[in-house]
Amino acid sequence: MLDKKTILFIGAGSMAEAMIAGIVSAQKLPSRQLIVSNRSNTDRLEELQENYGIIGVPREQLDLGQADIIILAMKPKDAEISLQSIKNSLKPNQLILSVLAGVTTSFIEQIVPTGQQVIRVMPNTSSMIGESATAISEGEHTSKHNLLLAKEILQCIGEVYVLPEEKMDIFTGIAGSGPAYFYYLMEHMEKEGQKAGLQPELARHMIAQTILGAAKMIQEQEETPAELRENVTSPNGTTAAGLKALKEQGGGKAIAQAIQQAASRSKEISAELEQSIQTTVYQSKAM
Repeated sequence: MLDKKTILFIGAGSMAEAMIAGIVSAQKLPSRQLIVSNRSNTDRLEELQENYGIIGVPREQLDLGQADIIILAMKPKDAEISLQSIKNSLKPNQLILSVLAGVTTSFIEQIVPTGQQVIRVMPNTSSMIGESATAISEGEHTSKHNLLLAKEILQCIGEVYVLPEEKMDIFTGIAGSGPAYFYYLMEHMEKEGQKAGLQPELARHMIAQTILGAAKMIQEQEETPAELRENVTSPNGTTAAGLKALKEQGGGKAIAQAIQQAASRSKEISAELEQSIQTTVYQSKAM
């Protein structure tokens, strides 16, 4: 189903690159069937073209008609302007995938032609190595066929979860932003290793293997995270001492707040964009 499709990325930032890298690595379709475009940075397009064997096209030279699937990967604040610029060139059979944090399917559907099929997508940057946790939510007009097509594309970059759109903000807080939380934790673990005389690269690999092993335990064992934690915590032992420090310093509360604030920001972006489009509609009617 996928091998005959042409996929266009509008936006060439880190998320677009992560997805491109994952799709190319999966070899589900020829790399020349991937097109990427941005507004002005031709050096970036050339870099992606050289690294992944895809096609880079400046926005002014872009022919939207050649794409079966259009992936919106610009910054969320640029969503309305970009959608307004392409809406008159869209075809009814084209599927739109949006990887824009906080941008709802209804927001996009208000701008694009009536009946356009839209799917909201939230991957994370582990897409680059085919290990993303990706959520998708279908828009009002999305067919089951295209939902399956979106899943097939996104399975090239990791695991895919179909969620109601109202759950997208919390998914963003947990999985969309989640890799950065772990990188932040790893930064601090690495610094402590260095303070104790470990070489940075050695400390980094030790930490990465520790996190990888813990993740695999969760995936392969039936126990909950709490049960696994209890299993490795001997009374008055080293792990108990470390966990005591985490609790005393508010480690659990910090994790909860990170998730809550990321999810809240996703909701705020949605509200800001909805307000922006309502203002645009009001101004158009007033003219």
